[in-house]
Amino acid sequence: QVQLVESGGGLVQPGGSLRLSCTASGFSFSSTPMNWYRQAPGKERELVAVITSAGVGTNYADSVKGRFTISRDNVKKTVHLQMNSLKPEDTAVYYCNADLRPYGSKTRLDYWGQGTQVTVSS
Repeated sequence: QVQLVESGGGLVQPGGSLRLSCTASGFSFSSTPMNWYRQAPGKERELVAVITSAGVGTNYADSVKGRFTISRDNVKKTVHLQMNSLKPEDTAVYYCNADLRPYGSKTRLDYWGQGTQVTVSS
């Protein structure tokens, strides 16, 4: 029922840009904060960016601040990650994530997309 589908990954040279998209269905998207995570080979999955349900508030990992921008469209039920000034260390599989826990709950209820590969290389 809940579905998240990422797109937009690919191969880009250092300094280049990519825009990732995630389409959502099966839940109240406009009531749900959305996240982007990434996982590089041999490393743990890390949180990259967060956006509040209304799209007013955002937060970023220190490693991507000033380079990445998360945004959302609650009519189209999509969330985006604009990635600029890409570095080789940004190479990873990028995942769209929704934590569907009820407000006030202390237990996460995570849903994930299938992931999209981003490779930054010369």
